[in-house]
Formats: sequence, C-alpha cells, structure tokens
Amino acid sequence: MTRENPIQIAVWSDYVCPFCYLERPVLERIRTELGDDVQIDWRSFELRPEPEPTLDPNAEYLHRVWTQSVYPMAQERGVTLKLPPVQPRSRKAHEAAEFARDAGRLDAMNKALFKAFFENGRDLADLDVLLEVGQSVGLDREDLREALISGRYEPRVLDDQHLARQIGISGVPALVVSAGHQAYLVSGAQPYETVKDVIAYATGEKKAAT
Repeated sequence: MTRENPIQIAVWSDYVCPFCYLERPVLERIRTELGDDVQIDWRSFELRPEPEPTLDPNAEYLHRVWTQSVYPMAQERGVTLKLPPVQPRSRKAHEAAEFARDAGRLDAMNKALFKAFFENGRDLADLDVLLEVGQSVGLDREDLREALISGRYEPRVLDDQHLARQIGISGVPALVVSAGHQAYLVSGAQPYETVKDVIAYATGEKKAAT
C-alpha cells in the first residue's frame, strides 16, 4: 500500500563532489526498499562557481582527501571511482541535468554524469562531453546542445542554489527529508542507517530527541 504522503528527499549535490556520488548507493537502496513511498529529487549546488578558482587536480590536499576519506568510503559502499585528471566548473552539467528532468531522465542523467567524471575522468565543462552523456541516456543531442548554448536552464540552476542558501546549506551532499509537516536537514555522505533514522523521524515512526 502506497503512502498518502510520499516521503520527499531533496538532494543538493555537485557533479564534481565525490561524496555526492558516494551517497547515491544509499539513496538507491532506500528507493529500492520504499518504492513509490519515496520521491528523490536531485537539486543543483555548485561548489566552486565563477569567479572562485577550481581545484588543482595535482594539489597535495586533494590527493590526501581522496586517500584518507574518498577511497575508503568508496570501498565500503561498493563504488568504483578514481581521482579525475581535471577539476571543471559544473554549471553546464547541472543545466544538462535540468534538461534531462524535463525529459523524464533526471536520475539516469545524474548517474551518468557522476560516472563520466569519477570513473572515466571526462571534463564536465566540455559541451561535447555533456552531449555524449546526454545521448547515452536517451536525450536528444541537438535539443540539448541548443539548451546548453542558450543557457535555457541556467535560471533553474541558480534558483536551486538560492534556495540552498536560504535553507542554510553550505556544503554537499545535503539532504532535506520531509513527510507531511516534518522536515530534517542531513549534511554529508551519511550512511544508510542514519538516513533511514531521519526518515523515521520525518514520518513520526520515531520520536526525535529534543
């Protein structure tokens, strides 16, 4: 029996954030278990929008974070990924995802963009790369090209980021879990058990500690 009010999970993430990719298995498990009782919605958040400089792919800091945190978590969650050779800006990737939303392919595009960057080291700021990724999930290549060149979906991406700031989100992944009138913010790549507990609080199945 489907819930009268499905559980909503809004996920602010960035396609150049490894911890956002590492949260996908947790969310996929929850969706498999809950089915139509949960709705997962990917939202845009640029970690380094212009004019903020992008990360140096060869920076010692980046390699240290991957060695100490990213690779151990990836092994634990069964995700294959490697430190990409580029650190691109991500706005156009978010715009491509919004195009995919309107075509009913958002989740597939989300997964494909993460995989292109973290498994294949593709440059997500490159128009041709985005067109290839979009085509691989069934999007119309020429329509997507026009949308990206014209910036048709940029306002939607900026609206997502403005809403994130209003909520108080300053880093990703960030999940807003809600059911009825209860909503909870979950920051970071939290394990399955934590997200399930928050869902239980939001649905009233568990009482949150005061």
